[in-house]
Amino acid sequence: MTRSYRSLSLLVLLGGCSFAPHYARPTMATPQTWKTAPGWQVANPDDGAPRSDWWTGFGDAMLNDLVTRAIAHNQTLAQAAATYRDAVATTREAHASLFPTISADGSVTHTHSGSGSVINGDTISGTSSSTGTTGTGTTTGTGTTTGTGAATGGTTTGRVSSGSSSTNYHLDLAAAWTPDLFGSLANTERNARLTEQARLADLANARLALEGELVTDYLSLRAADAQLASLKATTDAYQRSLTVATNQYNAGIVARTDVFQAQSQLASAQSDLEGEKRTRAQFEDAIAVFVGENPAGFVIPSLGMAWTPVTPDVPTVLPATLVERRPDVASAERAVAAANAQIGVAKAAFFPTVSLSASGGFENDSLSGLFSSGATLWSLGAQVAETLIDFGARKARVAEARAAYDGAVANYRQVTLTAFQNVQDDMIALQILARQEVFLRQASVAADKSEASIRNQYQAGTVVYTDVVTAQATALTARRSLIQGQVDRQNAAAALIQALGGGWSDADIAKGSADARAAAAKPVPTP
Repeated sequence: MTRSYRSLSLLVLLGGCSFAPHYARPTMATPQTWKTAPGWQVANPDDGAPRSDWWTGFGDAMLNDLVTRAIAHNQTLAQAAATYRDAVATTREAHASLFPTISADGSVTHTHSGSGSVINGDTISGTSSSTGTTGTGTTTGTGTTTGTGAATGGTTTGRVSSGSSSTNYHLDLAAAWTPDLFGSLANTERNARLTEQARLADLANARLALEGELVTDYLSLRAADAQLASLKATTDAYQRSLTVATNQYNAGIVARTDVFQAQSQLASAQSDLEGEKRTRAQFEDAIAVFVGENPAGFVIPSLGMAWTPVTPDVPTVLPATLVERRPDVASAERAVAAANAQIGVAKAAFFPTVSLSASGGFENDSLSGLFSSGATLWSLGAQVAETLIDFGARKARVAEARAAYDGAVANYRQVTLTAFQNVQDDMIALQILARQEVFLRQASVAADKSEASIRNQYQAGTVVYTDVVTAQATALTARRSLIQGQVDRQNAAAALIQALGGGWSDADIAKGSADARAAAAKPVPTP
C-alpha cells in the first residue's frame, strides 16, 4: 500500500511539470510623451480615454442609429463572432482532455438450444420441418432451427419437442486517462485559451474597424450633401450670370465671348454636381452593406446645407498605456503567449506517454443477481509509449515552435510600432486640420464677398466678364475646400479614436466586458 501511495505522489508531482519557457510580454521602448504640432496644448479630459460609444461625440442621431444597426447585423462582425465562439469551444475541448474518459455499456443476451424435427428445410417461428432428415439443432430468439442428421426415409413433421433457454445480463463501466506528466496537455489547453483570448481581441478589433469605417463613410456622405447643396446654389448663380451676359450681349454692350464663358462655366459646375451625386450614392451603398441591408432599397435622407459638422475633443493617453488600449496589439500579444505554450507541447514529445485504463462491471444470468458480489468483473491496465528513434523529427518540431514564437514576437512589435505611428499621424493631422479649418473659413467668406462685388461691377460695365469667371471659380473652390476641410477634421478625429483603441482596453479580457460586447455580435438568422 505504501508503494502505491508513493507511485501516486510521483504522478502528482510529475503532473505539474511543464516545459514551456517562462512567458513575459515582449518589451517595447515607449516614449514619455507624444510629438505634437507647434502651438498645440495638451487637453486634460475627465475620463482620460474615449468612451465605448465614442461615435456619439459627433452629435448625430442618425449616425448613432446606424452604428447600432451595424453592430447587430453586420456579416463581417458576425463572422468574427463565430470565429471567437469556435475558439471558445476549442478551449473547452482541450480542457476536457486533462480528465479521464468514462464510458458505460450494457447488454442482454437470450440463448435457446434443443432437438426436434423439420420438414423440407422450411423454418417457422418455434417450429422446424425437413424431408427425410432428423438431427439436432440450435434455436436462438424466436426458435429458428438449423441442423444436420442422417436420412431415415419417409417424412416426419413436428414441433421442437425439447431444449433449454438461458439469459445473460451484462453491465460494464470503463475509464481511460492519460496523465499529463510532462505538461503536453496543459500546454495544449493553455495554447487554446490564449488563442481564444486573441480571437476575442480580434472580435473587438473587427467591431472597432466597423464602427470607424461606418462613421467615416457617414461623415463623408453628409459632406457630400453639403457639397451638393453648394453646387446646386452655384449652378443657380451661374445660370443667372449667363442670363445677365446674354442680355448684355443682346443689348450690344458686351462681346459674345462673355456668353460662351458663362455657358462653359455653368456646364462645368453642372458636371461637378452630377459627379457629387455619384459620390454620395457610393457612400450610401457602402453604409447599407455595413448595416446588413440591400443597397437597392436603402435610403438616407439628405440634410443639404443643414449639415452642422461637430468634431469631438479626443482625449489622448500616454504612449506607455497605448499597448493596453489597442485590440490588435492585444491580439498580437496573446498570439505570442500561445506560441510560447506550443514550445512546451513540442518539448513534451521527448518524454514517454503513460495511459491508464480500468474497467469493472457485473455479469449474471438473472437480473436480480446482477449486482451480487459473485457477478463482479474488473480489470486494470497501463500502457507506456515512447519514441526511440525519429531521426530528428521531434527536434525539428521544437525548432518550428521556437521559430513560430520568434515570428509572433516580431509581429507583436511591428503591430505596436504601427499603433504608435497611427496615433502620432492622426494626432498631428487633427491639430493641423483644426487650424486649417479656420483659414479655409476666412478664405471662403472673403471669396464670396469678392464674387458678389465683381458681379455687381460687371453689371455696371466697369469690369470684363473674365473677372467674374475668375471670382466665381475662386469662390466655388473656397466653399468646396471648406466643406472638405471640415469633414477631414471629423475623419481625423474618428481615426485618432480608433488608433487609441476606441472604448476598448486590455482589462476587458479579464473583466469579461469584451464577452458582453461579443454577445452583441450574434449571427443574423437566415431568412
